[in-house]
Amino acid sequence: MYVSHLMDAIDDIDTYKRYGKIVRVVGLMIESKGPEASVGEVCVIHSSPKKDETILAEVVGFSEEKVLLMPYSEITDISPGCLVEATGDPLQVKVGRGMVGQVLDSLGRSMYETASLKGLRPYPTDQSPPNPLSRPPIEEPIQVGVRSIDTLLTVGKGQRVGIFAGSGVGKSTLMGMIARNSGADINVIALIGERGREVREFIERDLGEEGLKKSIVVVATSDQPALMRIKGAYTATAISEYFRDLGYDVNLMMDSVTRVAMAQREVGLATGEPPTTKGYTPSVFAILPKLLERTGTNASGSITAFYTVLVDGDDMNEPIADTVRGILDGHFVLDRKLAEQGQFPAINVLKSISRVMNHVADKEHLEAAVRMRNLLATYEENQELIQIGAYRKGSSKEVDEAIQYHPKLISFLKQGTHEPVRNVEAVEQLIQLVGRGGQG
Repeated sequence: MYVSHLMDAIDDIDTYKRYGKIVRVVGLMIESKGPEASVGEVCVIHSSPKKDETILAEVVGFSEEKVLLMPYSEITDISPGCLVEATGDPLQVKVGRGMVGQVLDSLGRSMYETASLKGLRPYPTDQSPPNPLSRPPIEEPIQVGVRSIDTLLTVGKGQRVGIFAGSGVGKSTLMGMIARNSGADINVIALIGERGREVREFIERDLGEEGLKKSIVVVATSDQPALMRIKGAYTATAISEYFRDLGYDVNLMMDSVTRVAMAQREVGLATGEPPTTKGYTPSVFAILPKLLERTGTNASGSITAFYTVLVDGDDMNEPIADTVRGILDGHFVLDRKLAEQGQFPAINVLKSISRVMNHVADKEHLEAAVRMRNLLATYEENQELIQIGAYRKGSSKEVDEAIQYHPKLISFLKQGTHEPVRNVEAVEQLIQLVGRGGQG
C-alpha cells in the first residue's frame, strides 16, 4: 500500500521545466514569450549571466501570446532575452509558532539578519473566505484595552472593524495600545506602504517589547514594488488564518488597507484596466471583499481584524472608505478636531459604531452606553449656544444634565498611551459614572 502510494506520487511529478524569454519591459510590467503558466503563478527570472541572480515575479495577465509578469523586487538587472522559469505554484510563505516575536517581509522572511526561523511549513497566501454557513456567530466580547472602545463600541471575537482617520490623528499609537492590551492570544500586524522611518519607531515606541512578545509584524514599505505591498496584506492574512486554524484567538491589524488598494490600482493600470472612480480600477473593488472576508470566525478559532483606512482631507465618503465601511462589521472614526483638543484616543464615539455590540454586551452595560451617548449628543447639539453663553441654565433639564456630566465624560474617554485598562473595570466605571437607571 505504502509503495503504491509512493509510485502514484512519482507518476504525478511534473518532470518538465518550462521556460520563456523576456521580450519587453514597460514601467512595472514585464512581457515574456512563454512559459506556459497560469494567473497567480510565481515565475523565476534569471538575470544577466554575469550576476547570476534570480528575481521572483508573478503572472498577472496575458496579452495576445505574451505573458504579463510583475516583479517582487527591483528589475535593474533584467535585459532582453533573460530566461523566465515557471515554478508551477502560486506564492507560499513558511508559517509556524517560531514566527512569534519576529518582523517579516511580504514573502515571510525575517528582516532581522541574524534570525533563523525553525519549525515552519509552507502555507498558501491566497485562499478563499470560509463558507458563510460554517462561521459561528459572534457572541463573546474581546478585550481591546481601550476604555472608550470596550465600553461604548464593544468588539466581539471575530469582528472586523475599520479605523478611519486622516494622517497624523493617532492611528499607529491606537494600534500599539490594542496590541499591548488586547485579550487576543497573538497579534499579526501588517504595516503596508509605511515610511521606512516609521517602521522601527512603531515597533520600539508604540508596540514595545511587551507587545512584540506576542506579535508577528509583516512590513512592506512604500518604496517596495506594488506587488510586494499587496502580498504583504495577503501574507499577514494567511499567517492569521494559520493560527486561527490551530484554535487561537488572533488580532489582525492592517495599516493601511487604503495603501493596499493604491498598490492594486498601480497593478491594474499597468495591465491595461480602465480607471474608474478617482482612478481606482475595477480589480481594486473586486479584491477588497475577498481579502477582508477571509478574517472572522471559523469552527476552530477567530480573527478579530482592525483595518485602518486613510481618508484624504478627512473625507469619509471617498471610494475606498465607502467600500470598506460597507464590508466590515463596524467603524471607529478618529476625529482631527478631538486630537487638536488633546483628547486621546481621538475616537468620535457618536460617529462610530460596533455592529455586534448588542449581541456581546449585557443589558446593564448597553443601557449605560446608550445613556452616555445621549449625554454626549445633547451637549454637542447645543455646544455653540453653551460656548457663547446664550444658553440659560434651567431652560432644559436634558441640556443642564449634559453640561453637568460633560467634563466627567471627556475625562472618562481620555486614556494615556501606556495606561492599561481591563474591559470589566472599564464597564464598571461607565456604570458608576452615568449611574444605574439615571442616578449618578
